[in-house]
Amino acid sequence: MTQYKVLSLVIPCYNCERSIGELVEKARMVIEKDGRFDYEIILVNDGSKDGTWNVLKGLAMENDKISALNLAQNFGQHNALMAGYRCVTGDIVVGLDDDGEHDAADMFKLIDELLEKDYDFVCASYKGEKKNSAFRNLGTKANSLMAEVLIGKPKNFIFSSYNVMRRFVVDQIILCTNPYPYIAGLILQVTSNLGMVELPKHQRKYGDSGYDLRKLLRLWLNGFTAFSVKPLRLATILGMATALLGFVYGVVIIINKLANPDVTLVGYSSIMASVLFIGGMVMILLGMIGEYVGRIYININSLPQYVVKEKVGGTLWEEKCGI
Repeated sequence: MTQYKVLSLVIPCYNCERSIGELVEKARMVIEKDGRFDYEIILVNDGSKDGTWNVLKGLAMENDKISALNLAQNFGQHNALMAGYRCVTGDIVVGLDDDGEHDAADMFKLIDELLEKDYDFVCASYKGEKKNSAFRNLGTKANSLMAEVLIGKPKNFIFSSYNVMRRFVVDQIILCTNPYPYIAGLILQVTSNLGMVELPKHQRKYGDSGYDLRKLLRLWLNGFTAFSVKPLRLATILGMATALLGFVYGVVIIINKLANPDVTLVGYSSIMASVLFIGGMVMILLGMIGEYVGRIYININSLPQYVVKEKVGGTLWEEKCGI
C-alpha cells in the first residue's frame, strides 16, 4: 500500500486579511495533532485590495512550511488554484477557501475517505442550500446542471472547493495552459473515481463572497467552452429545426392559398414576431460561436493563466515552482 507522507494545502486568498491567519493556524494545529503527515501550506494572493498580502508574507516568514505567491492582479479563483498546484510537493493536495466557511478540523474526514475507499478525489458536500442570495444559489444550480449535461459530471455529485486529491490528479491538471481553467472539468478529464463526505455547514466570518454576476457567468462560460462542443451541436440542431419549421409553414401557406384563392395573406404582427425570434436566435448562436473563436484566439496568443508578482517561500518550494 502506498505510504503518503506530505500534505499540500493550497488556499487561494482574496481580501481575507482578517480570516486567513486564524485558518492557517487551525490547519497547522489539526495536522500536527493528527501526526501522520508532514505538511506545506501554499497561499496565493489573487489581487486582494486590502492588506492580505502583508499578512501572507508575515505567515510565510514565520514558518518555513508556509509559502506565499502574490499574483499581479485578480485572475480568479481557478487561476489562483493553478498557480498553487504548480508549487505543491506533497503526496495529497488539500484545497479549501480562505473565508472560514471550511473548517480545517474537518480535513481528515476527507483525507480518510480518500485513503480508506481508494478514491482519487474527495470533496465536501452540504445538506440544503447555504445561506447565500437566491441569485447565487440559482447560479450554483445552473453551473451544476451545465456540468452534468456538457462535461459529464455524475448527476448526484456536487463539486466543492473544500476537497482533497491524489498527487497524480494535480500533476495532470497542471498540464493545462488554458488561460481560462475550469478545475472541475480538468478533474473529470483525469478520473471518475470520485467521493463525497457530508460536512456541517459554516457561515462566512468576514466579508461577502467574491463571486458576482460577471464572475459566475465567466465561470459558466469557461466550463462549457473548454470541455464541450455540445453547445455548437445544439446550435446546429436548432438551426435545422427552425429552417424545417419555416419550410413546413411556407408549404402550409401555399396549399391554403391554392385551396382557398380568396384567402388574403395578412399577418404583419406574426411575421415581425417570427423575424425577431429567428433574428434573436441567430445573434445568440453567433455569440456562442464567437466565444469559442475568441478563446481559441486567446489561446493561440498564449495569454497567461496568471502572473506572479512576488513570492515568499523556501528553497525547495522555489525550485518546484520554477520562479
